[in-house]
Amino acid sequence: MAAPLAIHLEFGGGAELLFSGVKEHHVTLPSQSEPWDVKQLLVWIQRNLLKERPELFVQGDSVRPGILVLINDADWELMGQLDYKLQDQDNVVFISTLHGG
Repeated sequence: MAAPLAIHLEFGGGAELLFSGVKEHHVTLPSQSEPWDVKQLLVWIQRNLLKERPELFVQGDSVRPGILVLINDADWELMGQLDYKLQDQDNVVFISTLHGG
């Protein structure tokens, strides 16, 4: 059984507006039988943090195009994207690059 994970989430570039304007969240993901990956994290974020307009954050199983994801300051594309196995104390940043309205 994987232990609970303490991770730090940040939302910026306007993405924080979907989370009641809160940019930083220190969260503890519950223990589960398999290691947490980013795909499961996105589901958890939708259920526990995302307050409105989920279509502006997620599309299908992934983040919407136009949202940059950094894991410990590295582009998630270098880390395996949705398959990246989260580690305790990871820092995951979501930055919206879409501006307008």
